[in-house]
Amino acid sequence: MTRRAIPAEELIQEEPLSIRIQGNPYSVVMRTPGDESAHVAGFCLGEGIIDSADDIAQLAFCDASDANVVTVTLSPARRQQVEALLQRRGFISQTSCGICGKELITDLKQAIRPLKDATRIHLDAAQSCVHHLSRHQPLRRKTRSSHAAAIHDAQARLLAVAEDVGRHNALDKAIGKVLLAGGIRQAAFVVLSSRVSYELVQKTARARIPIILAVSRPTALAVDLASQLNMAIASFPRGSGYHAYCGEERLLTG
Repeated sequence: MTRRAIPAEELIQEEPLSIRIQGNPYSVVMRTPGDESAHVAGFCLGEGIIDSADDIAQLAFCDASDANVVTVTLSPARRQQVEALLQRRGFISQTSCGICGKELITDLKQAIRPLKDATRIHLDAAQSCVHHLSRHQPLRRKTRSSHAAAIHDAQARLLAVAEDVGRHNALDKAIGKVLLAGGIRQAAFVVLSSRVSYELVQKTARARIPIILAVSRPTALAVDLASQLNMAIASFPRGSGYHAYCGEERLLTG
């Protein structure tokens, strides 16, 4: 058996990120430092705090020397729209929350409009994007500890990719990058390095991205939610073939 000490630089970093809305504490997430502005923008979209980049009046570090605290100032109109949400805080975002699945699905379905677009993608291109995701994971090659999320348009062109110690964070960062760059309407599908949980469906649906592809299988709750929101989920295990769990009509085989 070979034993090797792992140098610190080969271990993935994990630090708290404090997100403040209108100057008030809203949430603290553990994440890998980097892409803070995109992370917070994507987080706010997933939480329903914003619907578009136009809802953000300002997004900045509280202290230029501290990248662990980011504050979001909303436009006056948006602030009025989400006042109740900001007072509520603590929106469910953790797996194993203990809440009845049917109640959760009902709540999320009411909060997220079903996707009515007719976006479709070709399976060959989709499979290539899944299998080549590792090419965009320098942090994984270095630490063997990161998750990744990539966003592509309908022609399978890469719009954004992000890595993080947390799969939710990676998706928030990737969505935030596309959102802040003004390309969210071109986003057609997400590629994930992890299993697909209901939280990831929620975040993807809030970004109005209709298709989720992954290496691992989804949870049953994720499929239930995606089905009701008119989304597609498919997994591409190592090797060949794929499994479609819902929204098969969005995946073109010809």
